[in-house]
Amino acid sequence: MHSVALSGEAPMPSDAQFTAETEQFRPELLAHCYRMLGSIHDAEDLVQETYLRAWRAYDGFEGRSSVRRWLYTIATRACLTALETRTRRPLPSGLGAPMDDHQAAIAPREPSVAWLQPAPDALFGGDDPAAVVARRAGVRLAFIAALQFLSARQRAVLTLRDVLAFRTAEVAEILDTTTAAVDSALRRARSRLTEAGPVEDDLSAPEERTQRALLDTYVDAFTRADADALVNLLRLDVELEMPPTPTWFTGRRAVAGFLADRVLRPGLWHMVPTRANGQPALVAYKRTADDRYEAYGIQVLTLIGNRISRITAFNDPALVNTFDRLPARTR
Repeated sequence: MHSVALSGEAPMPSDAQFTAETEQFRPELLAHCYRMLGSIHDAEDLVQETYLRAWRAYDGFEGRSSVRRWLYTIATRACLTALETRTRRPLPSGLGAPMDDHQAAIAPREPSVAWLQPAPDALFGGDDPAAVVARRAGVRLAFIAALQFLSARQRAVLTLRDVLAFRTAEVAEILDTTTAAVDSALRRARSRLTEAGPVEDDLSAPEERTQRALLDTYVDAFTRADADALVNLLRLDVELEMPPTPTWFTGRRAVAGFLADRVLRPGLWHMVPTRANGQPALVAYKRTADDRYEAYGIQVLTLIGNRISRITAFNDPALVNTFDRLPARTR
């Protein structure tokens, strides 16, 4: 990028000037695009596109809105365009009935489905405790999954109003519509979200120290293949999802039975604690026949009290790259 302009043309912004004005908003824009798209990979691409568009238009930015709102306008419209030709990203629980028998046949993987993806907390940045709590609530898996039931425009209105707290008039300007249209879309979105089912919030999760202790116990039980120890960590109504496999299980007996019979083997797994979607998570590596550990996927745990209420095992090695490229201290 260069700031040299031809004679008679407005000068392009310098990298330093543009970065100073805009870079601070990158993490929250990434969270916004992730809410809209349900894919951290697609969200990163759209944020890059947002910044490229913003840089090209920066010399014409007249300050009639804040830089932050201007960037959200570009990002939201880019996401809406991207969603015009895309289907929603589900989790297995959004596709069919659960299994309550761990011996049930497992459906073949469906890699052609655009599955919902987990997102590392570290990518959303920020050190302010209040901002961190708000950001985690806005990217929890249950919430992102529920958003997939909304139309693209309803998704945009609800996240801009209820998550980001933009005023109705500001949302109307971002979406180039009327305040009446925003209010109407918001009512429909809230109603549809309620119909989609309950969304867990941070109030149901234990404090950080308890979460870490539970995660450590889970890793120990999982890697030692101690099914009995694992059972003690699960709620009676625990659920297990395994995208890209559409089969999912509900109930402690079914989940524990499936893990014991088909997953747990001593020394088979290496699990690295991390955080994803504002929740405790694990990067999973599986031992190969020649005693190497290869990337296998990401497990995200949903906690209620001091028990696990849901295990979402994203069994896609490609997702591990998103977590592996983070600095070690953020995992």
